[in-house]
Formats: sequence, structure tokens, C-alpha cells
Amino acid sequence: MEEQIVTQRIRKKLEEVNAAAQQHLAGVQDHVNFTLQKAYFQCAYECFDRRQNQEAIGSCVENCSVPVLSANHVLQDEMAKFQERMNRSLMVCQDKFEAAKLQKMKTDASQEFESCVNRSVEDSIRVLPHVVEQIKSTIHMN
Repeated sequence: MEEQIVTQRIRKKLEEVNAAAQQHLAGVQDHVNFTLQKAYFQCAYECFDRRQNQEAIGSCVENCSVPVLSANHVLQDEMAKFQERMNRSLMVCQDKFEAAKLQKMKTDASQEFESCVNRSVEDSIRVLPHVVEQIKSTIHMN
């Protein structure tokens, strides 16, 4: 029963990270999904000139897509690195928990595991604004 309660509390903490990430990334996603997408469509529209051949039009449209594709790549890459760092931190907690269980310190182990996860989650949430600033800087978002 104790383990289920701990699992629920840990799940709730992980949901906090997701909510914090969505909150911090909202402005970046809005910039990519609206500002950059709009610029892409306007640029692509301008590519359709009857004086151009299909290859030139296709090349023009492809060039228009570079900023939005690059921004999406940066966003995905930075968030993947953030997720990987958090996963490694959580794995350390899991390893400590498993080692403590082997040593038959089960009651303390659950509490220590939860405490470790809480620290990991709080550290991840604290880093989020810096990750978002890195993304904004890289995609030249003002």
C-alpha cells in the first residue's frame, strides 16, 4: 500500500514537470506555430510566379521552409536533451532504491526514493527557464 501511495505521488511530480515544460514553452511554440509558419506560407506564396519553372518554385518553397524546420529541430533537440538529463537523474534514484531494497532497508528506501525523485523533478523544473532561453536564443526569438 505504501508503495502505491509513493508511486502516485511520484507520478504527480512528473506531471508537474510536464505542466511546467508546457507553460515555459508556450511562447516558443506560439512563435514557431504562428509567426514562423505564417512567414513560411507568405514566403511560399510569393514563390509561385508563372515566369518560374517548377524546379525554381520548388527550390524557393524549400528555402522558405528552412526557418520553421530549423526552429522545430532546435526545439525538439533541446527538449530531448532536457528529457535525457532528467531520465538519467531519475535512474540514479531508481538505482539507489534498488540497492537499498537489496540491503533490506525497505521503509527508508521508499521515502528516500521519493525524496530523490522530488529533488530531481525540482532541479529539472529549475533548469527549464534556462533551456527555454537557450532555445529562444538559438532560433533568434526576441
